[in-house]
Amino acid sequence: MTEYSTKEKNKPVDVLEEETDEGNHLVVFNDDFNTFDYVIESLIKICKHDAIQAEQCTFIIHYNGKCSVKDGSFDNLRPMCEALLDRGLSATID
Repeated sequence: MTEYSTKEKNKPVDVLEEETDEGNHLVVFNDDFNTFDYVIESLIKICKHDAIQAEQCTFIIHYNGKCSVKDGSFDNLRPMCEALLDRGLSATID
């Protein structure tokens, strides 16, 4: 059995800080304007999805009305969200 000193037991863990920093979601919403191919192409180009992942997200967006397409810090997701908006997609960071 491993023994831990008192200092090691009471050492603060930064896990919560990391989780809150990475706990944002880039959400894309369904609309009646953009085609499947256009959404797939956008997810590949902007979010760096592979073709299968982009296609699956696009079907989820279509059938569920929205999909969290990327997780991460707000600072990392913001440029992606803006690029998707610039392409005419509906997206937010939650």
